[in-house]
Amino acid sequence: MSDEERALIAAELRERLGWMASLTDVGLPRESVGAAPPPGAAVSRPVEAVAPAVPAPARVAAVVAPAPARVAAPAASAPTRLAAPEPTPARKPAKSALPEWAAPNPSAEPSPVPTAGEPEERLKALVDWIGNCQRCALAPTRNKIVYGQGNLRAEIMFVGEAPGADEDEQGLAFVGRAGQLLTDIIEKGLKVPRSEVFIANVIKCRPPQNRNPETAEILACQPFLEQQIDIIRPKVLVGLGKFSGQWLLKTAEPISRIRGRFGEYKGIPVMPTFHPAYLLRNPSAKKDVWEDLKLVLRHLGRSA
Repeated sequence: MSDEERALIAAELRERLGWMASLTDVGLPRESVGAAPPPGAAVSRPVEAVAPAVPAPARVAAVVAPAPARVAAPAASAPTRLAAPEPTPARKPAKSALPEWAAPNPSAEPSPVPTAGEPEERLKALVDWIGNCQRCALAPTRNKIVYGQGNLRAEIMFVGEAPGADEDEQGLAFVGRAGQLLTDIIEKGLKVPRSEVFIANVIKCRPPQNRNPETAEILACQPFLEQQIDIIRPKVLVGLGKFSGQWLLKTAEPISRIRGRFGEYKGIPVMPTFHPAYLLRNPSAKKDVWEDLKLVLRHLGRSA
């Protein structure tokens, strides 16, 4: 390098150093900010103090309160209609299976007995119709048919169950010990002669060993008793014992339940009560029979 070139470089350095000395600590000219830098010098641009960017506030989504749930109003139901209480039915006797003979017997033979005329003539026609009856299994073991006897115009008609040994022997209804007690009931209790009432039975032949009547036997005799009641047409029927009371009222209830209150047979009042044979075995039941018969007297307009 030549001396001339060295001199130029040195002069330039001195000039550059002097200029740099005139700058402030932050690099700005002391006299004027706009003073031009020496020729060829790199212009140092003042550092702009940039305010730190304030970050935009985070957009917080407004918490929207949820709309209150719409509670559906309960549908107005029609007012409950209270059913009117059913009227209490009148007390009826307890139901029980009816005996077979409670219904009409479709195989019964037509009656030849006149539906009108004098009771004596009609009863004779009935006896002729019964004849030497062979309609059930009792025919071979009986001695006599017991038709029944008494006043054909009686106000009171007694109906028993079946003939016993004495009745089978004589052919008359209620002539044994039970018959004697029945006579006392009629004459001492009701205060009427026995001859003024009519006495018959549900069946007209004695069952062996005095057993209970069977269905076939009751059905065979049924038309005859129906005809007797129709001929006499009493004001009151008194059913003596279980089978008579059940036959007259067409029920299967026990005699202990049906006694002491009136029922009806074809428009005729019926008073069921205990059989005289039962009273012989149970004397304490006599007072019950007497109470039943007092109702009969009251129905007839008589005093006990």
